[in-house]
Amino acid sequence: MKSKTILLQSGEVCIQSYFVINGILRSYSVDENGTDHVVSFACSEWWIADMYSYLSQRPGQLFIEVNEDADVMVLTKENQEKLYAEVPKLERYFRILIENSLIANQERLLDNFSFTAEARYDKFSKKFNTILAHIPQKQIASYIGVTPEFFSKMKSRMLRK
Repeated sequence: MKSKTILLQSGEVCIQSYFVINGILRSYSVDENGTDHVVSFACSEWWIADMYSYLSQRPGQLFIEVNEDADVMVLTKENQEKLYAEVPKLERYFRILIENSLIANQERLLDNFSFTAEARYDKFSKKFNTILAHIPQKQIASYIGVTPEFFSKMKSRMLRK
């Protein structure tokens, strides 16, 4: 899939999840001012979906976009349910994935309340070290909850230390 391909639009029902073989995908929302807010990145061997929409089968608020050319495996909700019936151990696999996703989301939320932007960037850099150079700075800023201008100044300060 080519970079900038939109796989899911805000307002659509998410009927597919995506497994990244290589490349980078991201999920994000857009506020009333047109500003992107990055929710997650998915790189090699990661899954991505609008989990609210995928599980509830209601319209979601996220976009999913190919950030960097990617090879992706697509799994529809319908086929996932069939796999559960045919290979019961896969249900456990996906349950564990969802549990880990919930843990990571809660940790990120608490980090946003508790840590400085520098500390959040440090955690981001460690978590996504293999793809850091491939993600635009403004998307990193969005992910850690700061403006691109603040992020640029913060990185300059960090480099001077």
